[in-house]
Amino acid sequence: MIRHIVANALTLMIVLLIGLGGVIAWGKQEFSTAGPLQEAICLRIEPGATLRAVTRSLEDQGALAHPSIFRMGAQYTERANQLRFGSYLLPAAASMDEILDVVTRGGASTCGSEVLYRVGIARADTIVRELDPATQRFLEVVSFDAGEEPPADYSTYTEQADLRYRITLAEGVTSWQVVDALNQAEFLAGEVAEIPAEGTLAPDSYEVQRGADRAELIAEMQARQSRILAEMWEGRAEGLPLSSPEEALILASIVEKETGLADERRQVASVFVNRLNQGMRLQTDPTVIYGITGGQGVLGRGIRQSELNAETPYNTYRIDGLPPTPIANPGRASIAAALDPDETPFIFFVADGTGGHAFAETLAEHNRNVARWREIEAQQPQAQ
Repeated sequence: MIRHIVANALTLMIVLLIGLGGVIAWGKQEFSTAGPLQEAICLRIEPGATLRAVTRSLEDQGALAHPSIFRMGAQYTERANQLRFGSYLLPAAASMDEILDVVTRGGASTCGSEVLYRVGIARADTIVRELDPATQRFLEVVSFDAGEEPPADYSTYTEQADLRYRITLAEGVTSWQVVDALNQAEFLAGEVAEIPAEGTLAPDSYEVQRGADRAELIAEMQARQSRILAEMWEGRAEGLPLSSPEEALILASIVEKETGLADERRQVASVFVNRLNQGMRLQTDPTVIYGITGGQGVLGRGIRQSELNAETPYNTYRIDGLPPTPIANPGRASIAAALDPDETPFIFFVADGTGGHAFAETLAEHNRNVARWREIEAQQPQAQ
């Protein structure tokens, strides 16, 4: 009798063990197999959030079919206490194992909200945008010009602990414009003691933290531009009429202000290089304008004849060679164009009405191009 009971107990235990093994195997498979998410979502984890709270949020958003397996998997893989606060993009069909990897790996948030502070030629503005997980595109939710009172809903975003801040400098902004804009950015701190030398700031995108020091940010902009210039100078073309990296920066800034078309930069650079090689004056309006404004904002009107005739260090209609300093902060592409221009016979160019320019080798051809441009100019007010 006892032998029979023991045999039955052993049989039951074996069955239970087999059943438990099957449950564990099933749980492991569910933990690593594709999840129920139909489309990508953005999961936000608050500072100090518990595993249970995160599990509940995932369940509410339809990311988990078996919340208990998710928690047990987190415990078993020793990731239950490694949650990192932030906003994270979870792809469609993400497995529980993949979700845990995303929310415990750390690093910058991959979705959520960000403040984009754009420093442009004419103005600076603030844009708050959110990533739409489904389309992977940022959607603008708040915007206002620098110096304006922020809208009331702006504060609802700035209270988010994981809000990202990004500053972008447009190619061709002046150093004065950069400092003026940074001084108006409410999320930055500290002071900039003096305006950096023109041309020494790299137009680029800079990710910062709230409360970042303005002077340290300026130093980073200068360091990037210095690295770019050194790299480009090292690989410069032979025979350029440029004696130093500083002269290359001056020429690059002129190219930057003369054309906004990427595929024209090397052609425009070739015109100025040809003029320098032939001892011709550069005769470029942007240098004259810089001499008038000192880089402090835009001129907002046409150049007067008296200004074209004035003897100033930046009037390239009057001086030989390059002006004494850059006239803006050129981007990498314009520096590259100045140091490796196209080989062309052109020494003239004028706007062609399409946003680009018509290039010419002879004065006669250039005069015809100018005449066509004057006709286009005369028709523009009628078209408006």
